[in-house]
Amino acid sequence: MAVPNYTYLKLKKLGPYGIITVGASFQRAYECEVECCGHATAIVTSRELAALREEVAEETPDTKKSTGSFKLVEGFKEVLIDPSSSKGKMVRIGTTLSSK
Repeated sequence: MAVPNYTYLKLKKLGPYGIITVGASFQRAYECEVECCGHATAIVTSRELAALREEVAEETPDTKKSTGSFKLVEGFKEVLIDPSSSKGKMVRIGTTLSSK
């Protein structure tokens, strides 16, 4: 059994010939804390990434599956794109669209 004292950065443990005291510096304690925070962040991030990958895999449409073709809907009118052009290209505009 060990007894940590965070105030003085000491760890005391009972040894075969008495109490063993292990000390550390504030700089080393800070470096260890930063390293532990980095590891914790990496673990949390990897778990979140795995969860996001699962969500994306479920939502991704199958590109090999045929989606069909567009169907004409009632309520449209054809308008010339450029009346002065000899090609006569047309565009279809819906007449039943909302004002929004």
